[in-house]
Amino acid sequence: MALATVQLPQTPNESPEVFVDPPKIITTPCDPWPRPYHLEDGLRKVLPYHFTYNTYCKQRWRGREILDIFATEFRDRPQEYYKDAIECGRVVINGQKISSIHAIVKNGDVISHTLHRHEPPVTAQPIGIVHEDNDMIVINKPAGVPVHPAGRYNYNSIVEIMRAERGHGWNPLPCNRLDRLTSGIMFVGKHAKAAEKLTNQIMARTVKKEYVARVIGNFPDGDLICDQPVMQISPKLGLNRARASGKDAKTIFRRLAYYPPVTAKNGAQPDGLDNRSERERERDSKMEWKAKEGYSIVRCLPLTGRTHQIRVHLQFLGHPISNDPIYCNQRVFGPSLAAGDALSDDDEDIISRLSKMGKSEAAEAMAYHDEMMEEYNKRKAEKMTGELCAVCDTPLYSDPGPQELGIYLHARRYACQDGNWDYQTPLPVWALPPPGMDGPADTTTETDPMALVGEVGELELDTTKPNPNEYTEPSRPLWVMPG
Repeated sequence: MALATVQLPQTPNESPEVFVDPPKIITTPCDPWPRPYHLEDGLRKVLPYHFTYNTYCKQRWRGREILDIFATEFRDRPQEYYKDAIECGRVVINGQKISSIHAIVKNGDVISHTLHRHEPPVTAQPIGIVHEDNDMIVINKPAGVPVHPAGRYNYNSIVEIMRAERGHGWNPLPCNRLDRLTSGIMFVGKHAKAAEKLTNQIMARTVKKEYVARVIGNFPDGDLICDQPVMQISPKLGLNRARASGKDAKTIFRRLAYYPPVTAKNGAQPDGLDNRSERERERDSKMEWKAKEGYSIVRCLPLTGRTHQIRVHLQFLGHPISNDPIYCNQRVFGPSLAAGDALSDDDEDIISRLSKMGKSEAAEAMAYHDEMMEEYNKRKAEKMTGELCAVCDTPLYSDPGPQELGIYLHARRYACQDGNWDYQTPLPVWALPPPGMDGPADTTTETDPMALVGEVGELELDTTKPNPNEYTEPSRPLWVMPG
């Protein structure tokens, strides 16, 4: 047998790769525990604290100067602030002080910004517990508190407040989301599997949701279905409008009660008092929404989950939520409050006017008839005070007024379509009959919009999208006789 010579592989002469440590990222210098809460005047306040934001270089930032990025991408503070923060080392790249405000940011860089953080106050009302088991906590969320840390809110959020109450290591997992200004039913998972199960149910539209709203005027009796599409016109401001070319949206409404304005008796000042002068009455009569007297309590069943869907649909129907700082704000939407309007092209004007709210003007709803009360609410509303923080020169805001801690919109009930569970809360205080007037103190089967789903039949949305370039008549609400 012949022997074959096998050539062994040659060891490469290249030097082995040298492992390069990742950049040292600056860490949050302060994560106080217990959380720096203090309760004052019915508000939960957070003492200012230092916090560090870390972010990797985004693709659109590559090759740009560091000051240019901050001046154009983070416009909540003036350019002079960011210039000073870079020069003083409060803004660093890869944990290292930046040599110049003209330094170029490259792919893979980590930008860190340490600042003295000021959080807005929220209501001191506790988070109510509707139901709790080994998997899930069903809470009654107070109005005015955001669910997750976002924007100016961090510790003043549902997630952080619950963590502060139950321990630093506990991780609450919200399964559904409510707007900051909205109160009501929320589901918080105790572990990932439970949270995923309920989240999938909600996304599959097998959970029925009912809200209660307080709107201006005498809302029509009977059942009303609004299927006006909804479009987001400003992601930054979270502003949406009724648009014929928007995303499909459908809501069922059913009036629970109507309360007309009342006159004072024996010097009393009951809720809903109309004490306008004749001149004010004449002025208001020229504006359709101000001519609507009294208010209604309306039960709302959204069949889709568009952002601000109920608020936009009620505005479109001409009965906006009476203390809604956006959709019932005449300074933003004009005298008509966009009732029945799905085709206007004044989005830029509306965005501009809304962006001023909370800076030079109070972010308040305009559904106040009494001018003295309106002036009082202006003074009490949160806005820039003109003062600066002694530590960081941040412009300071005043405390929010009561009308800014929530709106008259409450998620009253969530129910499984298969009947496996059904959680609900009592009516909020603002939905109860005013003193001296009769009205329902709870919901009834006769006013239950959930019952309408089975009665009407085909309520599923047509998924065929309209051609945005093709003109279509704006969708009008469908009136349905009471069941």
